[in-house]
Amino acid sequence: MVSERCILAVKAALSHFQLHFVMMDMGEVDILEDISDEDMQKLKLMLLQSGLELMEDNKIILIEKIKSIVIEMIHFSSDVPLMNYSDHISSKLNYDYTYLSNIFSEVKGITIQQYIILNKVEKIKELISYNELNFTEIAYKLHYSSAAHLSNQFKKVTGLTPSQYKNIKYKNRRPIEELDIACKDK
Repeated sequence: MVSERCILAVKAALSHFQLHFVMMDMGEVDILEDISDEDMQKLKLMLLQSGLELMEDNKIILIEKIKSIVIEMIHFSSDVPLMNYSDHISSKLNYDYTYLSNIFSEVKGITIQQYIILNKVEKIKELISYNELNFTEIAYKLHYSSAAHLSNQFKKVTGLTPSQYKNIKYKNRRPIEELDIACKDK
């Protein structure tokens, strides 16, 4: 539940059932009263129709939190990270990174690092499309050691250099929500 659209959809669904709730960090909602099993099933269906899923499995919840942190770091933060991604994720969730990494890989079939790279590549595509920053500035913004490092990683994922991507007419971009699925399909 990272986007405003998601938050509005959840609020509307909960209001429909006249439930009182508190919005929590990282896509969590605390419902203040008990909800019947029948209403819970209806709520799940309503959220599913909005493209959202009610999660009750602790592993899945933890994975969604990891994904939300990665998306926030890469797509919505304008600052260069002060620490590396693994330390940042670990400190935000108060878990050892190895533990988080093992759970993520077990459930998603890709590593957190692969997921980070997929998000960075999509952000690079976005920034190239805006045509406001050069490749060195994009590399700095996304915490690459150099434009060459960015270019090598971009080419490994897309098969194109950033310059080639910039020159193609129809840019192939993926929705953030589908990045972990896209990696498993390769």
